[in-house]
Amino acid sequence: SLDLGRIRSRLEAALGAEIDMAAFFAAPTPDGLAAHLSDPAGAEPSTPKGSGPQAPGAAGPRATPATPRGGEGAADGIAIVAMAGRFPGVGDLDELWRAVCAGRSLISPLDPATLEDGVAPERRARGDYVPVRPILEGVEDFDAKFFGMRRREAALMDPQARVFLEIAWEALERAGHAPDDHSLSVGVYAGSAPPTYLLHNVLATRADNARVTREYQSGSFAEMIGNMNDTLSTRIAYKMDLRGPALTVQTACSTSLAAVATACSALAAGECDMALAGGVSITFPQRRGYFCVEGGMVSARGECRPFDADASGTVFSHAAGVVVLRRLSEALADGDNIIAVIRGWAMSNDGMNKLSFTAPSLKGQRRAIRGALERAGVRAADIGYVECHGTATPLGDPVEVAALRSAFGDEAEAKGSPCYLGSVKGNIGHADAAAGIMGLMKAAMVVRHAVVPPVAGFSRLNPAIDISGTRFHVPSSARPWPDDGRPRLAGVTSLGVGGTNVHVILSEPPEGAAAPDAEGTTADPVLVPLSARTPTALGTLAARLADHVETTD
Repeated sequence: SLDLGRIRSRLEAALGAEIDMAAFFAAPTPDGLAAHLSDPAGAEPSTPKGSGPQAPGAAGPRATPATPRGGEGAADGIAIVAMAGRFPGVGDLDELWRAVCAGRSLISPLDPATLEDGVAPERRARGDYVPVRPILEGVEDFDAKFFGMRRREAALMDPQARVFLEIAWEALERAGHAPDDHSLSVGVYAGSAPPTYLLHNVLATRADNARVTREYQSGSFAEMIGNMNDTLSTRIAYKMDLRGPALTVQTACSTSLAAVATACSALAAGECDMALAGGVSITFPQRRGYFCVEGGMVSARGECRPFDADASGTVFSHAAGVVVLRRLSEALADGDNIIAVIRGWAMSNDGMNKLSFTAPSLKGQRRAIRGALERAGVRAADIGYVECHGTATPLGDPVEVAALRSAFGDEAEAKGSPCYLGSVKGNIGHADAAAGIMGLMKAAMVVRHAVVPPVAGFSRLNPAIDISGTRFHVPSSARPWPDDGRPRLAGVTSLGVGGTNVHVILSEPPEGAAAPDAEGTTADPVLVPLSARTPTALGTLAARLADHVETTD
């Protein structure tokens, strides 16, 4: 990014004109850049006026999948009927939503006495060390007996797998589905961060490393199977006796939203009737800082401020999230609690026409956005909120907004209703493989509650982000999303290192879908049976239910 800044300055001096940084990502070759600078409109085709994102030939190669497939009920959308997760700094999803609506950052410095990174004190004293990383409390706690595991098996297992197993169980509970009910085929689609627990805890010595690598495929099965990304989804299926497809999805930072898109395609194709989809990222040691470098992607100040003029980079964090998905028509027929509806989804890859393997691509992102709009059958003009990847990096945010503007074409113009931009990374940091599911869960709450929350840490727009003349706005305070007679629609973007881009279109639940049935209700006390495997767990469950009743409208 430093070299790119120098090149830009030299070109501006030679040409006597300002150059938008996004131009280098829209046209990443010398010939392409020359064509772009001589004729920006011709070199960067956008949607023809008045035609929206569905104009034939406007988007170039189509992101896949582009059209609904499957039987009856596939084309009307995929319902999110439950969500569960673990988040840094808060206890549950409701508490996270309150923090998001308040614009509160949950990123804070680590206590120096708790740091586990092995960095010498004199090295930490240098100005480039940042002792910040949001962590998940209690990941060492796990009820092995509940899941039918031996203590040794659980101890060797990556906490990512343990936490994801816990939230998968919780999500199915919230969905009202008993795992032993085999009337529905339930699939599992998920991904995780690299197994650093294996490297830091299980293979703590060179001898351990030599033994496990020597015995790979012929021994040390507990160590390997407990820490392989490959077994994340299949373990869920095994422990819960789920008999639909079980796939591990890995696309770096876009992993969990790619898992959701894959699950939606499976539901639309009739490959399963219900799906668990999401991701987890917990890396070890959790309590560790990082070193920042000029022009790098991590924040020198230990804060994540998407779209802001003072943003200095991102802060990596830990989180886990999962959603339960069903075909909308079947969820409605069964009276499920519908949180939001996924109307469209698409994935693309940048290919090689970009500055580097790790660089973003405006055109690749645009293909994913247009593909999702086309599949959803909606116009970009109807999108009122976009939960962006929004890492707060100097180059990433401007390119992402430029791609969104290009994908929307003339429907991004200011003549329409506002479209607000957000990023949950301002609240919890960049959750890596779980980043996409964090954005999806936030966007689902936005359309469900009809509230547009502020972007944490945002005060003034990064001057490299050009939203002049558009209907894009970055909110600095919470505001209601008014009812204008149209369904509230939101987009969610997740971008992976290596170029896998994912975009999803969400809508609010159908009118009355999330409301309880009024028939048979009474003002009299109601008996609510509870069950758990131990008295302690039963007490905890009762307390959580009481908290939920007291804090939920």
